[in-house]
Amino acid sequence: MTSTDTSTTALSPLSTQLRDAATAALGRVGVTAPEPPAAGGLPVVSPLSGEPILTLPEAGAADVDAAVAAAADAFRAWRSVPGPARGAVIKRLGELLTEHKADLAELVTIEAGKITSEALGEVQEMIDVCDLAVGLSRTLGGRTMPSERPGHRLMEQWHPLGVVGVVSAFNFPVAVWSWNTAIALVCGDTVVWKPSEKTPLSSLASNALLRRALAEAGHPAAVSTVVVGGREAGEALVADRRVALLSATGSERMGQQVAPVVAARGGRYLLELGGNNAAVVAPSADLDLAVRGIVFAAAGTAGQRCTTLRRLIVHSSVVDDVVARLQRAYTGLPIGDPRAGGTLVGPLTDAAARDRMLAALDEARADGGTVVVGGEAVDVDGAPGASYVSPAVVRMPAQTDVVRRETFGPVLYVMAYDTLDEAIAMHNDVPQGLSSAIFTMDVREAETFLSEGGSDCGIVNVNIGTSGAEIGGAFGGEKSTGGGRESGSDSWKQYMRRVTNTVNYSTELPLAQGVNFG
Repeated sequence: MTSTDTSTTALSPLSTQLRDAATAALGRVGVTAPEPPAAGGLPVVSPLSGEPILTLPEAGAADVDAAVAAAADAFRAWRSVPGPARGAVIKRLGELLTEHKADLAELVTIEAGKITSEALGEVQEMIDVCDLAVGLSRTLGGRTMPSERPGHRLMEQWHPLGVVGVVSAFNFPVAVWSWNTAIALVCGDTVVWKPSEKTPLSSLASNALLRRALAEAGHPAAVSTVVVGGREAGEALVADRRVALLSATGSERMGQQVAPVVAARGGRYLLELGGNNAAVVAPSADLDLAVRGIVFAAAGTAGQRCTTLRRLIVHSSVVDDVVARLQRAYTGLPIGDPRAGGTLVGPLTDAAARDRMLAALDEARADGGTVVVGGEAVDVDGAPGASYVSPAVVRMPAQTDVVRRETFGPVLYVMAYDTLDEAIAMHNDVPQGLSSAIFTMDVREAETFLSEGGSDCGIVNVNIGTSGAEIGGAFGGEKSTGGGRESGSDSWKQYMRRVTNTVNYSTELPLAQGVNFG
């Protein structure tokens, strides 16, 4: 990859360093030029500097059309490859990801601003889902059911679905793709990926490793394609009738736009949208454990996870103690360059994210809230264009409109409760329903929160925070979060089509339900 088109002005020393590091990491994974070739230019802005470090060709609707056509053609051969052979490709991908773990993590840090530990963890998540998918490739199957008719067999089969479109967000630039792609490929589907325009480099690198695994096994590259583009490319992928399943991660607003388009053309969609996640801290909670879990869930990834803890509902008997503990912990959070050892909070993705966070804090104050700690812009030497902020804890008298909205940044609203029923009602009184937690040593409180009358989220935890899901469990939420499931458990079924078969091996032709026609 060349770096001649990064900007019309000279790069700052930090941006030059980031450009060189990104270019070197791309070279080590085998990316020597943008793929696929396209007209136009897309600036790659690193949140570490707030400046463009590279420019890539930008894909448009015509490029998406070509990618989907190639994927549809490749599907006709790929669906006939035996499942274990498809699994072998994913096994090789996992090996390549392990070999290039540091390279991909470096790109994730440069593009998404994650601290090194979290970036490495995201790549490990890719490796883990490859392991899951390899096992799945040898266990995909249907079921046989008893037929009411003598000499008949009733069964179900699962067949590949077709082309799967993946639209991913900046905050997990590679893991979410791997959740979808590893499962889709072992199910016999092909994939066209439209990553966030904020994180194209790690996307190109990930897909290059997958294409290497495909090539080594003699399969066409079009089994997996990445199209680097903006809104036009995304809209084209969503609207394409050849895309059997559209898996999209992003904001609630984006999901509200995607779902009607896909539904109108008769396609399937899998949406993972906003998460206004809450944790309840009961009077019996181990507060040392709770505070450790709360701080990572609320301030990790600079509050830019869909599972970030945004609301803390604390029993009135311990709320002052919890807030004081959080204030001490937040005061000591190291903020700065995410590549530096010891840093725990990196930058927000851009100035717009910073401005939305600061505006939300102003609204919370107007609603009677008190900012206990944080909530200020932070200057980092050598990065005047970056958007660093100190994570904020806000004491709120009630759950107001600003609390019910998801602000994608490190803002934690704290509210008090007196009864568990009151806490659960407050917890569920938001449009979103992704992740939730309760900290308690009381088994009755824990089981009530887990029950049908408890949390209304897709993820419900006890004595751990809201973030940090493992790939073995299905990931996703309810209500405006989308209702889809990705990764583990039986979420593979969304990537396949179910067929019910009845086989008559008798010499008679009895009809079901005792119908007599003759």
